[in-house]
Amino acid sequence: MKPELLAPAGSPEALRAAVQNGAGAVYLGWGDFNARRSARNFSDEEFADALAYCHVRGVRVFLTLNTLLTDRELPQALETARAACRLGVDSILVQDWGLFDLLRRSLPDLPLHASTQMSVFTSGGAAELAADGCERIVIARECSREDTAAICKSCPAEVEVFVHGALCMCYSGQCAMSALIGGRSGNRGRCAQPCRLPYGVNGPARGQYPLSLKDSSLARELRDMADMGVACLKLEGRMKRPEYVAVVTRVYARLLAEDRGPAPAEEAELAQAFSRSGFTDGYWQGKQGAGMFGTRPENAPDPKELFDAARAAYEKGDLRTVPVDLSCAIRAGIPSVLTAEDRDGHAVTVTGPVPEAARSRSVTVEEITSRLKKTGGTAFRCESAEAAVDEGLSLPASAVNALRRDALAALTAARTAPPVRRELPAPQLPDIDRAVAAPRFTISVTGAAQLTAELLGLGPARVYVPLELLADLPALPRSETEWCAILPRVWRDRDEPELRRWLDRARHLGVTGALLGNIGHLSLARDTGLALYGDYGLNVFNARSLDYLRGKGLSSACVSFELRSAQIRDMRKVLPAEAIVYGRLPLMITENCLMRDRAGCRLWQNGAAVPGQAPCQGGNALNDRTGAAFPLLPAYGHRTEIQNSRVLWLADRPEWKRLGLAYVRLRFTTESPEECVQAFRGYLNGAAAPGDFTRGLYERGVE
Repeated sequence: MKPELLAPAGSPEALRAAVQNGAGAVYLGWGDFNARRSARNFSDEEFADALAYCHVRGVRVFLTLNTLLTDRELPQALETARAACRLGVDSILVQDWGLFDLLRRSLPDLPLHASTQMSVFTSGGAAELAADGCERIVIARECSREDTAAICKSCPAEVEVFVHGALCMCYSGQCAMSALIGGRSGNRGRCAQPCRLPYGVNGPARGQYPLSLKDSSLARELRDMADMGVACLKLEGRMKRPEYVAVVTRVYARLLAEDRGPAPAEEAELAQAFSRSGFTDGYWQGKQGAGMFGTRPENAPDPKELFDAARAAYEKGDLRTVPVDLSCAIRAGIPSVLTAEDRDGHAVTVTGPVPEAARSRSVTVEEITSRLKKTGGTAFRCESAEAAVDEGLSLPASAVNALRRDALAALTAARTAPPVRRELPAPQLPDIDRAVAAPRFTISVTGAAQLTAELLGLGPARVYVPLELLADLPALPRSETEWCAILPRVWRDRDEPELRRWLDRARHLGVTGALLGNIGHLSLARDTGLALYGDYGLNVFNARSLDYLRGKGLSSACVSFELRSAQIRDMRKVLPAEAIVYGRLPLMITENCLMRDRAGCRLWQNGAAVPGQAPCQGGNALNDRTGAAFPLLPAYGHRTEIQNSRVLWLADRPEWKRLGLAYVRLRFTTESPEECVQAFRGYLNGAAAPGDFTRGLYERGVE
């Protein structure tokens, strides 16, 4: 079965462009809660019209409600979903765990799709969501062919893959750079695209763009994807103009229909429509490096001739019509009858006037069928027209035309009728609140040297240590604390045997807890006997997300550091909650190692992995145009985690003690052992910040 082609619709005109050029489905934003809030999007009337326009032409419509939501926003988001459900929307894309849980319980018949913002890149993560009722999983853009095939093979839900369009440097759903630097959250649909700005690595930003990836184009891989079971091919571009949507959709629709790769002329059209110094298929091929990066010159002209032709074609509105078969019966003494049938199982019958006896000339079969075939200006085209006409009868042309109009109107109503779906009351949160008067401290480290007796002697309730670091420790330092393994935030199916061995060894060292930052961690850690705690990578933004994770067996969860203090305070703690109150907050986690081919990178030589080598060195930084330095830390799998340039410091702000949190975390990254102790003592004493610092987003929040 051929995959569905899913096209972006950032405006009504872009929707028409997508439909007329062969999209099998479109995705669009309606309301305030979607990941492209700067797109044109749809008004109430436009959304209803869009559903009718698409459904009559056999095109599905997916609504994007794929942002993080506060407790106050969830009721409005649910009402948006209810309204869309009543109008007949075909599915809703979701990022927020709380909204996901709310929708699956309140609208059990409405299909839900896991947005790529959920950061799914393993079979375990996909299967977890499928078990919770997700119909389709949009996997991470960073997944290779091997990764995608593994997920398709084992996941009972449909798998959707981005095949064309912009690539983010950070894993979707894990980027906080726009939020922390500019107060515009990518997780809330307001990304300011800081990755497209110039930066230097261990030096000033001088015309280098180490975070700007080329657009992806996998047009040559469609047959391979179909063979492995990919259900949907997604085109990115809700911020792009309609002509772009028309060109790209037309090319991909043609390739799917003809089961082939692109011709040179088609590849040229894709590049003309939009590209950043060409395209890349690096992630799909499992390759990385400088060839994946590129920029687009400012004020680059649009391809006028190509776009003019595309616009002229889709504005005619007759590129996409629905085949129908018409059958008419004109019998003496009874009303005339016309039946219209489509190829999707819809059949309607309408009646007209009783024909009269002919006075001079009888109506003929040819005349009737000729008039029935005149479906111009509608969404239909007549594939066949039959008529049974008794002799000696007369029926005005106007009556035949009215029969045709009535039949097509009735068929339109049948094709656009919303399905009957259940609507249930919103479930109540459990009557529990685990807010506490005084939180306990936890600490996380990045290096063994930070685990000094002096630091542990300050009495942290938990110590979080990266699993890969635990794998190299001969023993844990003696302490009364609870030891917890931080599971890698990004990994792949092929890594799981190693991670399971490390978890088993960590348990034998005395580790009793695991910190989970991804939905796929559940299948790794659930049966280990370890206590399960949620990390910031899960993007907990509301009490319903806490409740969802409570149902998954977690014993506590870290809330998002994009929340304001008041939002954390007012969140019902149905699960013991934790927040990061000190440290460099993570801005991005990148599949491309930012130290590749540089002195700080120990894992790669001549573009190939060197087995048995130590990970990349610390001490490296990304420098922006203002001179700010963002430390680069190595992450599991030869990835990079970019840290904020300034340290979060709240010790002298007592508000963090009154948020009802069970735990507050001190996140140690680039600190020396002595600086770790100094920071911990500072929080115990309510000290002022010792140097340059930030209050994060706890006071100012995000858009």
